[in-house]
Amino acid sequence: MRNKALEKLDVLVGSWTLTLSDAPFLDPGTEVHGTATVEWLGEAFLVVRSELDGELTMVLGRSDANDQYVALYHDDRGVSRLFDMTFDGRHWTLLREDPDFHQRFVADVEPDRISGRWEASEDEGRAWRKDFDLLFERAPETSPEK
Repeated sequence: MRNKALEKLDVLVGSWTLTLSDAPFLDPGTEVHGTATVEWLGEAFLVVRSELDGELTMVLGRSDANDQYVALYHDDRGVSRLFDMTFDGRHWTLLREDPDFHQRFVADVEPDRISGRWEASEDEGRAWRKDFDLLFERAPETSPEK
C-alpha cells in the first residue's frame, strides 16, 4: 500500500529536461542542459536520476514517526548526502546542515515545470549565496495531458 503522504510527490513522476543557468562558476549566459527521470520504487520511495554535467541519484522517502520527508543523494564523484525535505504540492525544498557547509534547494512546482535554485552557506545558514538556477520542464511524452 502506498504511503498517503508520499502520494503528493506523484506530480514529480515522469521525464524532465533540465537547464542549469545563472551560475557563478560558468561564463555569463552559459546554460548546461540535461535530463532527469523520476519514478516510483515500490510503494514507498521515489527515485530521481539525472544527468547534468555528471550523474546523480536521489531517493525520496518519508519518516512517518517524524512527520518528515527525506532525500538521500549520491553523485558520480562518490559524494553522498542526506537532505531534509518539504513538499506541499507547490513548493519543494531540500536542506542539509552539515559540518562542511549548508546547502538548500528551493523550488516552485507546477505540473509541467519546476523552477528552482540551489544555494549554499559557509556560515551555518546565516548568509546564503546562490549556486545556480535549475529549471525542470516536463518532457512532452510524460505530460499529464498525454
